[in-house]
Amino acid sequence: MSNYDVVVLGAGPGGYVCAIRAAQLGLKAAVVEKQWMGGVCLNVGCIPTKSLLKNAEVVHTIRERSKEFGISCDNLQIDYAAAVKRSRKVSQRLTKGVSFLMNKNKVDVYNGVGRLQGRDTIVVKADDGTEQTLKASNIVIATGARPSPIPGMEPDGKKVLTYLDAILQESLPQSAVVIGAGALGLEFATVWNSYGSEITLVEMMPHLAPTEDEEVSIELEKEFKKAGITGLAGHRVLGIDHTDQGVAVRVQSGDEVKTIEAEQALIAIGFKPNSSDIGLEEAGVTLKKGGFVEIDRRMATNVTGIWSIGDVTGELMLAHVASTQGMIVAENIAGESKEIFDYRMMPRAIYSHPQVASFGLTEQQAIDEGYEVKVGRFPFQGIGKAIALGDYPGFVKVVSDAKYGEILGAHMIGPDVSELLPEYTLAHRNELTAAEIGANVHAHPTLSEILMEAAHAVDGHAIHM
Repeated sequence: MSNYDVVVLGAGPGGYVCAIRAAQLGLKAAVVEKQWMGGVCLNVGCIPTKSLLKNAEVVHTIRERSKEFGISCDNLQIDYAAAVKRSRKVSQRLTKGVSFLMNKNKVDVYNGVGRLQGRDTIVVKADDGTEQTLKASNIVIATGARPSPIPGMEPDGKKVLTYLDAILQESLPQSAVVIGAGALGLEFATVWNSYGSEITLVEMMPHLAPTEDEEVSIELEKEFKKAGITGLAGHRVLGIDHTDQGVAVRVQSGDEVKTIEAEQALIAIGFKPNSSDIGLEEAGVTLKKGGFVEIDRRMATNVTGIWSIGDVTGELMLAHVASTQGMIVAENIAGESKEIFDYRMMPRAIYSHPQVASFGLTEQQAIDEGYEVKVGRFPFQGIGKAIALGDYPGFVKVVSDAKYGEILGAHMIGPDVSELLPEYTLAHRNELTAAEIGANVHAHPTLSEILMEAAHAVDGHAIHM
């Protein structure tokens, strides 16, 4: 039997970060992982999709814009399988890096299925059937989530896909219906469309990217339409029928019912937590509706010494949120932090083309909460660097409190906005106003100048508009 200060169940972006931070703080730490170091994110999620999106960007430039850049291509050959293989190499490199970090920080790794036996004990069963018992003063549940089958739309890995099937398949569908226009659906629509697939996006809510500021969603719909992607917002999926050629997806909007035929359908909605059969009930841990682990604002469960982070909590299913939760938990265990988590102010990004990035309150949410708001908007078509790049659809929108100047939220669509967003989240965290961002000198020509211009626009002082 081995004894630890902290044992983390799950080595995804929350779990492995938590274990490393605990070790840095002088705690004896271990992590238990049944399948992948780095979890879904590094292996079959965030990282491989971004690799595929880079390939898609290159392909789109060559296919659609080569003449603009003075390049002619004869007998162009595009190999989608090569893009998938490159994405696997990228993932493998990073997962090896996580293993290196475990060794560097002296975090013990146990490969196998972990199950709680009481408040302070985890039994790890390896693939060969052998078992090890770990005792821990603190246990962190970081087991993540998985796709949740929808009745009547069960995936088969061939015609009806989950995100895992879509990431790993080396064949390109000539046509696909993507069900769900959140980040996952929008990103795969971008990849497959760039390679020439005929894509239809089906979203039950009134707009694509339904959780974003409405102006951003409308702009995204416009750009997707230009790219040849059919967006069916406000449509509910009734069912999926298998055909000789692929699938027939039945959708409804109001009283109208229609059928969309395609080679494949991707289910990009519905996730459930990996919280069953790991001993949580026996340990007395309270679960919320849907099986998500209930935590307080410190990520503590109702059982002293048991904590939980990441997708298994259902709070905000983003890798960087899980990592931040992991660091805060480690610091709370070590007695070095009492930081309170505000999920509304966490950065969010969609790596479609164009990209979408945001944090905080939308304009409507701020109004609904009783704020008197001032809004600054600035388009990328007024930014010299964006024009030079030939990529200037979109805008930046800043929502500010009229009384005190506090930045309540920012909403962006356009080139590399995921890289621009942190300036605004840092400003919010340190209580800077839009006027102070506007007063900060931004190098010219850069895309970041749009942050300055949008900040000036809050008070009607934008220069280039």
